[in-house]
Amino acid sequence: MSLQAITASVLVIGNEILSGRTQDINLNHIATTLGEWGIQVREARVVADIEEEIVAAVNELRSRYDYLFTTGGIGPTHDDITAECIAKAFDEPLVEHPIIAKLIRARPAPDDIMESRLRMARIPQSAKLVDNATGGPPGFRVDNVFVMAGIPAVMQAMLASLDGKLKSGPVVRSRSVTAYLGESQIAAKLGEIQDDFPDVDLGSYPFFQKDRYGTSLVMRGTDEAQLDAMLEAVKEAIVSSGENPHDIQRG
Repeated sequence: MSLQAITASVLVIGNEILSGRTQDINLNHIATTLGEWGIQVREARVVADIEEEIVAAVNELRSRYDYLFTTGGIGPTHDDITAECIAKAFDEPLVEHPIIAKLIRARPAPDDIMESRLRMARIPQSAKLVDNATGGPPGFRVDNVFVMAGIPAVMQAMLASLDGKLKSGPVVRSRSVTAYLGESQIAAKLGEIQDDFPDVDLGSYPFFQKDRYGTSLVMRGTDEAQLDAMLEAVKEAIVSSGENPHDIQRG
């Protein structure tokens, strides 16, 4: 395992996400799964079904991160344009992949429906297939870009097939603690603690429950010893501010 961080981005493609008609749950699954594999998701975007915007996003994100994962837009309809956009981003032609085409033709259908289905067999010329354990058409990979379905169950099957096949770095771990303090009451102390542990991210997230204001404090890093030391420092800061730490978690 490399000691260097391996990074990823996620590009969610589809007008239905931006319109609010469909709620995306793929990002959470991708980020959680990749995190367990030692791959850190550093950026996520949602883009409409507009060719030039998809192509621009793909080219930017694939150049900035080790991996780019896209979801959505690889179905049989006219607005499923992800494959074309990936081909354009890599300046490659679309070709009908014989394995995908054979899989699709194995399910008989009228000619017009079959023609629509076969749109899903078109992938960029240099693409490699990404397995789909659900039995439907596979996804594909071009260089460091992985193109997967938008349907959560199908996307999850495709992502699972990549387990053990990607570069990985240190796994990010976490510590968290809750305090019934407003952020302003502890902000100065948190700043000092962050300065003392520059390699660990310390985030504060306010909430209101049980008629009380509070703050959840989350620490994330790859060094377990530093995480534990920061957690103790944060707990001491809470106590010195007149409250008790609650709901301590390690992940």
